[in-house]
Amino acid sequence: MAVLSPALWLALLFVQLEKRPQPSKAMAYATPVLAVVLTMIFGGVLFAVLGKDPLQAITTIFWEPIFGEFAFFYRPQLLIKGAPLVLIAIGLALGFKAGIWNIGAEGQYIVGAICGAGAGLAFYPAESVLIFPLMVLAGALGGWAWAMIPGLLKVKFGTNEILVSLMLVYVAEQLLASMSLGLLKNPEGFGFPGSRNLQQYPSAHNAEIITGTGMHWGVVAALIAVIFAYVLLTRHSLGFAIRVTGEAPRAAKFGGVNPGRLVLFCLGISGLLAGLAGMFEVSGPSGQISIDFNVGYGFTAIIVAFLGRLNPLGIVAAGLLMALTYIGGDIAQSQLGLPAAAIQVFQGMLLFFLLALDVLTNYRVRFGKGETA
Repeated sequence: MAVLSPALWLALLFVQLEKRPQPSKAMAYATPVLAVVLTMIFGGVLFAVLGKDPLQAITTIFWEPIFGEFAFFYRPQLLIKGAPLVLIAIGLALGFKAGIWNIGAEGQYIVGAICGAGAGLAFYPAESVLIFPLMVLAGALGGWAWAMIPGLLKVKFGTNEILVSLMLVYVAEQLLASMSLGLLKNPEGFGFPGSRNLQQYPSAHNAEIITGTGMHWGVVAALIAVIFAYVLLTRHSLGFAIRVTGEAPRAAKFGGVNPGRLVLFCLGISGLLAGLAGMFEVSGPSGQISIDFNVGYGFTAIIVAFLGRLNPLGIVAAGLLMALTYIGGDIAQSQLGLPAAAIQVFQGMLLFFLLALDVLTNYRVRFGKGETA
């Protein structure tokens, strides 16, 4: 067991956190940048411990997808992987701003994908321009309905939406496995689990709008969601109610805000957008319902929401950054032999440092009795 030196004990003894009179706007904007820098530094240490060149690993993750030899192939992937992250994070951010903590977006993403794929496969092999819009509606309603479970339980019985929404993720994963092996299983799949490939069903395929760019309808939906959230939060009374509820719940009640309705609205929008993300993913890049369909977008979107400071425009930048780590991480795994778990730890560091540094927004570090920083 390591023993701290007397000097270090003395330093820790005189380090205190002092409440700021007002939250620091400078730290609020600087925190995401500092979190990214610290993630690179400590991520490099992690890669070095694993026997890899840290500079090469960091360069591979952040440089190769955009400026590397095969960047022409990887750049469209930024939109493909960034769109579901942004779409889900926008919905989460609305709730987080109001102090409503939906941690189960992964489950809503899964259920949206199941409902959307089921709606499309129900008409297979018919061809109609109405099938894809029906899938969009089914996916949105599926995610919305799944989010309403913790919403209604909170409003009616006062349950904790964090625990309920999180536990429902595991239920959704079991439902996904059941559908892959049962109701949605491809009858022509030679007994293998998984649905038909929707990429081979034109009426249900979420194809690229502009070939080779990665721009599909999920990207369009993400952009619409960003605009909607920005207008809602800055120009609408409901957005004002969301912000006031998050910052001063008692003042919001005195101002006539109905907390139950706000819970249902925020969780409903969050689930709806997560369901849409799942539908666009299963009908496009993924192509089919399978046991391992979900790749953690619902959880990663939490990092995106906080990294973007719960601001719609910031979420776009954060979503693209996280998409970059996904793509660069895959490249690092194939080229450098980094384990997938190391990439996941690297991504997790980003949230850790972000939350840790967030303390400095409301507190300043005080050394001794007279000096502050």
